[in-house]
Amino acid sequence: MAEQLIQPLQKDDTLLQDVQQTASSREAHFHLWWLGQSGYLVQWQGKHLLLDPYLSDSLTKKYADTEKPHIRMTERVIDPGRLNFIDVVTSSHNHTDHLDGETLIPLLQANPDIACIIPEANRDFVAERLRQEPSFFTGLNDGDTLEVKGFRFTAVPAAHNTIERDEAGRCKFLGYVIQFGPWTLYHSGDTLWYEDMVNRLSPFAIDVALLPINGHDPRRKVAGNLNAQEAVQLAQQIGARLVIPCHYDMFTFNTADPADFIRAAESHHQPYRVLQGGERWSSHHLSPR
Repeated sequence: MAEQLIQPLQKDDTLLQDVQQTASSREAHFHLWWLGQSGYLVQWQGKHLLLDPYLSDSLTKKYADTEKPHIRMTERVIDPGRLNFIDVVTSSHNHTDHLDGETLIPLLQANPDIACIIPEANRDFVAERLRQEPSFFTGLNDGDTLEVKGFRFTAVPAAHNTIERDEAGRCKFLGYVIQFGPWTLYHSGDTLWYEDMVNRLSPFAIDVALLPINGHDPRRKVAGNLNAQEAVQLAQQIGARLVIPCHYDMFTFNTADPADFIRAAESHHQPYRVLQGGERWSSHHLSPR
């Protein structure tokens, strides 16, 4: 008998109602919803940014009856075609849980004017997977900064497992520092800790760091990430005012216990918040700098 899926705190109509109720606000605060894995919806003064969404069962279907089954743990929070109000969407790299055709093709169809931020190194691959002209995408390399629809993106390297570059020297795996109004987010994408990471990130005065905690166990036969302890230590060393964990509770073979993250954060006195699927966090809990 199949195990029962973890139920999101909010999903479908309830999630959309929550997003819509906060969308009219023009206050100094922003809102953020965890959509599962490394996917987040960010709302700032009526604008909506979608970070690395995975909102399908494509990987479960792809790896069924293989040595690496992707058995889903948490029920999907929303059909991506219902998110018809998105201004910007990102992909940090080409792995399907960060660049999913079954999520992004219907999302692009529902949002004809959407901007799509990707690593420049991945432009041709992304275009083929998402069935778009290569010129449709906005590509960044590490160190690049660009403002798109009210959100200012700075690309930083991600090491998954290494900092991998194409023949032109462009990073294939990125994290994004995102600035809007008085706020700064850091969405690391998939990454391990690498030399000079803290020096690159500290100057941004990051308010909220969105970091993976599933770790790097070679027995899984997939590229790894920060573990709970490393995520907390990174947040602390870059001066993040809050850290929110991600990349767990999606697939049974590649997850982590958020209780380990909570213990690490509390032992290091690092402010944190653990979200359930579809749950909203609002920056009212932080004062603008």
